Amino acid sequence: MIRTIEQTTMRKVYWRVLPIAAASYFFCYLDRINVGFAALTMNKDLGLDAATFGFAAGVFFWGYFLFEVPSNIILEKVGARLWIARIMVTWGLLSGATALCTGLYSFMTVRFLLGLAEAGFFPGLVLFFTYWFPDRHRARINSGFTLALPVAVAAGAPMSTGIMELHGLLGLAGWKWLYLLEAIPTVLLGIVVLLYLTDRPAQATWLNAEERAWLNSTLDHECRQIEAHRKVGLLQSFWDPKVLMLALNYLGIVTASLGMLIFLPQIVKQLGLTNMQVGWVTMIPYICGAISMVVWGMISDRTGERRWNLTLACVVATAGLILAGLTVGTAWALAGMSIAAIGFYGSKGPFWSMPPMFLTGTAAAASIAWINSLGNLGGFFGPSIVGWARDATGSFAGGLYALAAFALMAAVVSAVWLHIPRRIAAPHAVAAT
Repeated sequence: MIRTIEQTTMRKVYWRVLPIAAASYFFCYLDRINVGFAALTMNKDLGLDAATFGFAAGVFFWGYFLFEVPSNIILEKVGARLWIARIMVTWGLLSGATALCTGLYSFMTVRFLLGLAEAGFFPGLVLFFTYWFPDRHRARINSGFTLALPVAVAAGAPMSTGIMELHGLLGLAGWKWLYLLEAIPTVLLGIVVLLYLTDRPAQATWLNAEERAWLNSTLDHECRQIEAHRKVGLLQSFWDPKVLMLALNYLGIVTASLGMLIFLPQIVKQLGLTNMQVGWVTMIPYICGAISMVVWGMISDRTGERRWNLTLACVVATAGLILAGLTVGTAWALAGMSIAAIGFYGSKGPFWSMPPMFLTGTAAAASIAWINSLGNLGGFFGPSIVGWARDATGSFAGGLYALAAFALMAAVVSAVWLHIPRRIAAPHAVAAT
């Protein structure tokens, strides 16, 4: 009977929460990665070389870093519905404002403000999932949600380069149309979130009384199991060794993945393709990443294993980046970056299922944001390293090798320091209580 209630309840929760969360993250990442496609023509207009572009694009993550933890604590207090809607509307407006940039300093300013506006979105949704999904569902929901990331890159690549074909319409450059048109859906979806999202299961009128009772009791039981072993306080969570090791692992993953992502269009362009062809070919690594994300998340949930799934994903990413560096300028580099994407996105489900294994309440809100904010500094370092290496050597190979070193660091951290025991009883044990 308990199992039947779980099936009916979780089916409703998945269908209610996952589509709106995935759609929101799709446009989040579309607004984040369109800078890589805009760079194909924008860099010349703004007077940016590879190093200054990589540095300026990465400034986004300093704004993200500064407001990430406060944003997630605010979300815990005021509710996900209001706060996520606020985040989406402000980042949509600022993303569109990138079309107004005229040089390096205006571009850096808008990128910094965009990071401030978007801060808290991703960890806020990860935290929101802990309000709705029991432990045994979390790798799947995190993988399903973050599936929007490679899909945004895959679908956004031809979409972005297609919009840039509007160059000259109404006297605007193609890259300006790109920022303006891709910002509109984000603002509109932010309004939908405000009207549609439900903060907590107790408020879910779309669940019946029995389903609400089952979900609340299950989540409360899991929380008590974790806190009975060790309750981590808010301030303590910032220097908890496991939190810091998770942040270090994520720094390695993000540095490697965003260093590749931001420069992927320019690396693919070296194959002698047109801008539109670059858009289509850029889809390939992220289609591979999308498949990996779903499959790896399912495997992690079914086996109940997080650490070694994460380690293996980081190793796969390392191998792919090394292959890409060895063969840069050829089709084999595209194969290497596809393998790297399999590792990057395969890591998402296992990784984001780990913090709630030992953190609850406000400490979970703060530490998830802290992990994400520290890790996302890699979004500054990765593009900067690749840009500097490209200008210094005339090749992207050195930058790709440096990214591989960060992915390898993430694998070592996971293998050596991320042993986090599961404190949640099996479902039949919960049913018996």
